[in-house]
Amino acid sequence: MTEGPFSVMDKPVVPPSGDKHDYMSRATYWWPDPSKLDGLPYIRHDGQTNPENRKITDHEELGHMTEAARALALAWYFTGKAGYANRATLLLRTWFLDPAMKMNPNLEFAQAILGVNTGRGIGIIDTRPLVDAVDAAGLLAGSTAWTAADDKGLHDWFGQYLHWMRTSKNGLDEDAAKNNHGNWYDVQVADMALFLGDRTLAVDTLQRVKTRRIAVEIEPDGRQPLELERTNAWGYSNFSLEALTELATLGDEVGVDLWNFKTSDGRSIRAAVDFLAPYAAGERKWDYQQIGGFHAGAMAPTLWRAAQAYHDPKYAALARQIGSDRDDVETLLLRDALPAAH
Repeated sequence: MTEGPFSVMDKPVVPPSGDKHDYMSRATYWWPDPSKLDGLPYIRHDGQTNPENRKITDHEELGHMTEAARALALAWYFTGKAGYANRATLLLRTWFLDPAMKMNPNLEFAQAILGVNTGRGIGIIDTRPLVDAVDAAGLLAGSTAWTAADDKGLHDWFGQYLHWMRTSKNGLDEDAAKNNHGNWYDVQVADMALFLGDRTLAVDTLQRVKTRRIAVEIEPDGRQPLELERTNAWGYSNFSLEALTELATLGDEVGVDLWNFKTSDGRSIRAAVDFLAPYAAGERKWDYQQIGGFHAGAMAPTLWRAAQAYHDPKYAALARQIGSDRDDVETLLLRDALPAAH
């Protein structure tokens, strides 16, 4: 109730376009080259976050805005208290609709690498929290705070952003990604398409997940090689699988069954879940790189979704075991969607 409102206008720098309304961020794992006087071009240290990149606040504020807006919208939905809806509406209006404060619907300058480019397709992963803003707007639809004009304005914004994602060079580059980036791109496209009422685009996007994501990224034994080669292989394996389970959940809404899709040689979402689960349970030792430390609880959201999709209590039991200390909104919603264990 006290956080924000947030805006791209809060950042202390101006994007290359000269328009502060444009979102801007810098590549997380890129650092100055110590062999160069000016440090340019920056060089990559995978898994090692360069703290200077946090001086540009758009990424952090976008995450805070969407998390807070959805939490407040849920609070209104469950309690009916108007104050929650009013605050959630303020956050959404400020970020998307207020002419003086709103973000332009593009990501031309996301995840820039100094000395190399001013933005790139990989940056589109920055906006994966936008699906929470969509959820917030849906939850607020029955309140007096969220008006018809607000709803139209947000639909217009997302329509423009989705068009940019599907036609721009950065958007097309991210669409072609064959790892977690491609998965999260599809989550955004499918989610926004459903929000905008474009069922055909949503179905097409989700159907292609079978051949473009699951069949390419997952091995028959459930490994995700493109994530296992990272310096934080456990984190990225879970991050990628979380996107696939979100896509499967969206598929449930339009009759596209990704949960049970399996290639002829056994590549599937469930195989990926079953590959990671023994490591989360402590039955196997993680023998790939994980410089950020091994945290079994990272798998909890995926296990809650799997428990619901496969009606298998072993997934819920493991989720409770490794995620007992998690109190984020996502965990609470997924956990309480299932009956308690007896």
